[in-house]
Amino acid sequence: MGKSGRRGKAETGRDPEAPRQLAGLFDHTLLRPETKDSEITGLCREAKRYRFAAVCVAPRFVARARHLLAGSPVKVATVIDFPLGSATLKSRVYQALDAAERGADELDIVIPLADLMAGQWRKVQDDITAVILSTGGLVHKVILETGCLTDAQKVRAARVAVEAGADFVKTSTGFGPGGATVHDVALLRKTVGDRAGVKASGGIRSLDAVFSLVQAGASRIGTSSAVAIMEAYSKRKGGRIS
Repeated sequence: MGKSGRRGKAETGRDPEAPRQLAGLFDHTLLRPETKDSEITGLCREAKRYRFAAVCVAPRFVARARHLLAGSPVKVATVIDFPLGSATLKSRVYQALDAAERGADELDIVIPLADLMAGQWRKVQDDITAVILSTGGLVHKVILETGCLTDAQKVRAARVAVEAGADFVKTSTGFGPGGATVHDVALLRKTVGDRAGVKASGGIRSLDAVFSLVQAGASRIGTSSAVAIMEAYSKRKGGRIS
């Protein structure tokens, strides 16, 4: 077994109806290929205002986000071998090391999908283990791309990721088929138990969707709609989140 999800466990007592705990679920995400520096500035400003768990940005923006979030509790997450999961292991390890050097706190690593689909489970586990061991001390989330998988593959992929040392298993890149579903989140939570967190990501745009996914077992939410969701929460409660 890996790190036993030391920072990825489902958080007991989390109440998504409490504004700060709701905000603390979100990886405020901006991964569009045409993203500009000014948009990263805005993303980080919003993350500090709402006290989101993290921003999730492309590797080229990690150092900028690290600078903009200095002195803030908001973490910097980035993606590895995104969105295809098709690079060589050497490349994947290099990407992870480079992201760590630039100041990333958390790595969202696409599982090697070709190996998974070919049933080469030992190769999948060895790959993930190598990437995680290369960047010890960071939080590691393994993206399963559940829209490509059968339920049996989802279960086995989640088990392999946890055995490799993942802190979280994550549903989707948001660029592949499908996205986060209550079914998949519940299945992943049942599979990993309290050994790792479950990050729901892909197509999450509403407050009700967040509540449903948290109820199903999500302990982190990746979305580009975090601000809109917080504003919807504020309107529903008839107040303002300061």
